Amino acid sequence: MTVHHATLTLTSHGDTPSFIDVTDQVRQAVADSGVANGLCAVMSPHTTCSVYYDEWAHDEFADGTDYLQYDLNQVLGKIIPDQRDFPPADGYHYPGNRHFEEVESWPSAKEYLPNGDRSQLLNADAHLKSSLMGNSQVFPIIDGQLGFGVTGYIFFTDWDRARARTRKCQVTIIGE
Repeated sequence: MTVHHATLTLTSHGDTPSFIDVTDQVRQAVADSGVANGLCAVMSPHTTCSVYYDEWAHDEFADGTDYLQYDLNQVLGKIIPDQRDFPPADGYHYPGNRHFEEVESWPSAKEYLPNGDRSQLLNADAHLKSSLMGNSQVFPIIDGQLGFGVTGYIFFTDWDRARARTRKCQVTIIGE
């Protein structure tokens, strides 16, 4: 049995959720693994990001969001509105003062709080959307190919709109 790992490095754009098509990169990881039959797991290690499987709708907005992704975000926004204010003004309690203080003590605090801007942590909605959508998907590998049709695509979504950032996506392939 072979176990193969690949890490995809992605860039989100901020301002709106970033939907990133990783299908070709996952296919390449499958090819690089040499696995003919097995499983491919695609996972986000970030708590505000998701991995999901859907169709590419072809029509898109200027930020690269296709119409189906836009519709998904609109539906999720009805049950999980964007967080815009400090708690509890907009109904969210996260992040609280203890969380701010903890993040400010991290060695990487400048990454999370550029210029000490606490509004960069207003992402309760992103955490909730990620939890609802899930952070991973598993696909069959059949005869060296991902086991889905031509309309299927694998998307990595960064729900956190605070700023552009570098994200990682983990791909693990197991099989023979």
